[in-house]
Amino acid sequence: MAEKIRLQKILADAGVASRRKAEEMIAAGDVRVNDQPVQVGDKADPKHDKITVKGRLLKTHTPNVYLLLHKPRGFITTMSDEKGRKCVADLVKDIPERVYPVGRLDRESEGLLLMTNDGAFANAMTHPSRHVPKTYRVTVHPSITEEQLTQMAVGIVIDGRRTAPAQVRVLKQEQGRVVLEIILHEGRNRQIRKMCEALGLEVARLKRTAIGPLRLGMLQPGDYRELTAQEINQLNAAAKADRQSDSTSAPRPHNSRR
Repeated sequence: MAEKIRLQKILADAGVASRRKAEEMIAAGDVRVNDQPVQVGDKADPKHDKITVKGRLLKTHTPNVYLLLHKPRGFITTMSDEKGRKCVADLVKDIPERVYPVGRLDRESEGLLLMTNDGAFANAMTHPSRHVPKTYRVTVHPSITEEQLTQMAVGIVIDGRRTAPAQVRVLKQEQGRVVLEIILHEGRNRQIRKMCEALGLEVARLKRTAIGPLRLGMLQPGDYRELTAQEINQLNAAAKADRQSDSTSAPRPHNSRR
């Protein structure tokens, strides 16, 4: 039996517009299926139905794209911004397919950001039940104590809920400055910044260096590259493995200083 999908998703996956914009186009009568008018919420089979947008036949068979982007500081993780701020979309505008970010990095954070047009892959990477570990290099001021490291590792109450255990270790310590490696197994909004704020620490720099087995490497800020088939398989495997082990194990507490 043919699988029918909501039209706004079909249009978004084909790179026509965002889902919200696609809904506006459908409501405006710009979209027809098999030459018949449609409404928001209607479904179609992209493989067999004739879908037109403003009279032009929609090409629904677009290749899946998987990108690793080094997001610089100062860019917001969105494809457009009504305030005119710099968006990650500006960094991948030469990609013919419409890709979108997988998860988020806030404006002043930097590092590894996945972008794709594969909804199933994006869901596997971000679904709350699949906590693919994410690694960050975090510079804080002024210093950090063993007690603060332990609190960060076992969990801190932020926004009324305790964070999941994290792995934390000191990479470098200087006068008034400490560089930490933090591995999170959940994805809450501005989590590391809020954890540090709760402990009285100031975040000077926050950089995501890895997602699961995938590392940022030497990719320069603002640059991107395509993921290999092996990397895509490894990320999907990491999502499945973390989901299976989530109820039976917990991340280790922080290591000793080195």
